[in-house]
Amino acid sequence: MEQGTINHGLDVLASCDRDVAAGLELAGYPAPRVRAEGFAGLSEIIAAQQISATAAASIRARLAALGDPMSPGLFLELDDDTLRATGLSRPKIAYLRGIARAEQDGRLDPERIAALEDDAVVAALVNLKGIGRWTAEVYLLFSLGRRDVFPADDLALQEGLRRLMRLDDRPTATAARELIAHWTPWRGVGALFLWHYYKGAP
Repeated sequence: MEQGTINHGLDVLASCDRDVAAGLELAGYPAPRVRAEGFAGLSEIIAAQQISATAAASIRARLAALGDPMSPGLFLELDDDTLRATGLSRPKIAYLRGIARAEQDGRLDPERIAALEDDAVVAALVNLKGIGRWTAEVYLLFSLGRRDVFPADDLALQEGLRRLMRLDDRPTATAARELIAHWTPWRGVGALFLWHYYKGAP
């Protein structure tokens, strides 16, 4: 998603949501978050599962030092010790090897997936071990640039939404989706903003 699209989407949201307008005045516009399509992007997103943004960035940097972009063939050539040294856990290494093989044998076809509607992309990706709804939705946002995808299971998004809307408690994923339903068709832009707001709002 390009910066102009993000800025325009947030201007639209700010025009119809006073909380977004106030938050945007405090935190400003977020920068784009862009990942490659296919295994290269999925490897970075899976590396970031259930760890802090700082730890994820360190792993991404170490992986990039081994191969940028990381290809399925290169990943499969790397031994456990080399991959563990990047910070990847053993389960994530196993998941990524399975996904690398899936791309090599055609079960994961990035071009075909990119042509699908959002829900169909999620359905296709979650069939691969190690990919759940959060990973698939983040792939839609970062790798495919879809503007109306909201990874509501993300704890930072839930906390960002609690702060932005001044809620007493952090909303559940279901409640978060209901709270931002009126952001359609810019829910993905709203997600980028909430991550930005969570990290940097005064």
